[in-house]
Amino acid sequence: MTTPFLGLRTVIYRVPNLAAAAEWYTNAVGQAPYFNEPYYVGFNVGAYELGLHPEEKAGPQKAENVEVYWGVDDIEAQYARLLDLGAQAHEAPQNVGEDLWVAMVKDPWGNILGLIQNPHFKL
Repeated sequence: MTTPFLGLRTVIYRVPNLAAAAEWYTNAVGQAPYFNEPYYVGFNVGAYELGLHPEEKAGPQKAENVEVYWGVDDIEAQYARLLDLGAQAHEAPQNVGEDLWVAMVKDPWGNILGLIQNPHFKL
């Protein structure tokens, strides 16, 4: 079976302060961005792109209808670490069946950052 979709490539978070967000996400993902310009900052996180884009103007509240989960090995530890870095709790770690766990935080700019502990997912 073929599909026109090749898989997830990029997730972009809009932020009002690109430099501050680049610093925060450097600490959050544990590595410096591979691309850092005044119009875009990109991180290669496990062969997926986490991008930061400057927000032109503050609009209404950030939408909460899209969820993106970044894989982690220890969801409790990473959830706590992100809270220590200044993220806001959104959904505490919860078991969603068998040994699958999910959690969500909001970064300092209100973007939802999902975490998933899924030992069955392999690239």
